[in-house]
Amino acid sequence: MKALTLTAIGGLDQLRIQDLPRPTLSNPDDVLVRLHAAALNRLDLWVIGGLPGLRYTFPHIPGADGAGVVEATGPAVQGLAVGERVLLNPGRSCGHCEWCLAGEQPLCPGFGVLGEHHPGTLAQYLVVPARNLARVPERMSWAAAAGFTLATLTAWRMLITRARLAPGELVLIWGIGGGVSQAALRIARHAGARVVVTSGAEAKLAHARELGAEHGINHSTSDVVAVVKALTGRRGVDVVVDSVGERTWEQSLRCLARGGRLVTCGATTGPMVTTDVRKLFWYQWSLLGSTMGSDAEFRAIMRLAAAGELWPEVDTVVPLDQAVAGFRRLEAGVQLGKVVVDLSG
Repeated sequence: MKALTLTAIGGLDQLRIQDLPRPTLSNPDDVLVRLHAAALNRLDLWVIGGLPGLRYTFPHIPGADGAGVVEATGPAVQGLAVGERVLLNPGRSCGHCEWCLAGEQPLCPGFGVLGEHHPGTLAQYLVVPARNLARVPERMSWAAAAGFTLATLTAWRMLITRARLAPGELVLIWGIGGGVSQAALRIARHAGARVVVTSGAEAKLAHARELGAEHGINHSTSDVVAVVKALTGRRGVDVVVDSVGERTWEQSLRCLARGGRLVTCGATTGPMVTTDVRKLFWYQWSLLGSTMGSDAEFRAIMRLAAAGELWPEVDTVVPLDQAVAGFRRLEAGVQLGKVVVDLSG
């Protein structure tokens, strides 16, 4: 099979298209998927650049998101037939530890992500457990199906499960050009919340308003805290979605209302932040970490997808031999929606 492989850590120059053996079924609940499309995420860029503590076996196939057709199933698989269109849940867990049995798969000690801890989706074939698959909704394109899960599942857990977002609450979302941030905007609007977004690009702010954001703040030219305070009569917002880390952490806290919640799933600009614990207890803030989503949360977002909700926007579709160009577009941060690699050829 053809696959985009990482031959060594160090950046996009280490990517090569190679012929690799097709994976085979090894467990009774395994499914072989012939992939039609894979979506790119910033996580993939971090993997390609080299993540501390991650043990690579080269050649390594990156890619967390994907969609395709069932090619073969193990003897224990039920409810999925050869030829069905499916999309992937990138999170894999052991299925039998205390956290998995409690339905909290992201807390499994063996939890891993496709393309990071396991072979990824930038290949023509992939084997995953049946529980990691769901049927692609009717009329959903391959590109939208490929780009749906990671960002939507991550944002759903952040806002609905962890932050317990309520109708009428006000949410601040940093960096609305990113996949998780755009998914958070869609989910917040679905939940009946009001949304303020930030970006360094006016075009992205204008697009976010079209998607339902009440206000857009250019964080390159404006004081985000001052604008939020002005918009809210100095009250602040109920929830901040911050995956930026060091650069925005203090501002995020200053934007919070009393009793507000900051939820984070990443640290794009660095992992080390400083918090004045006196303000933390005095204003009774909640600081919430979140990673990916559980099997139940995956089913929840798939029910909404089947109803035509929360579908991602697609920015660009490129063939496999131009996947590196797709990564460069994502790296530059100029995309509006998902960058997708077409694997059907």
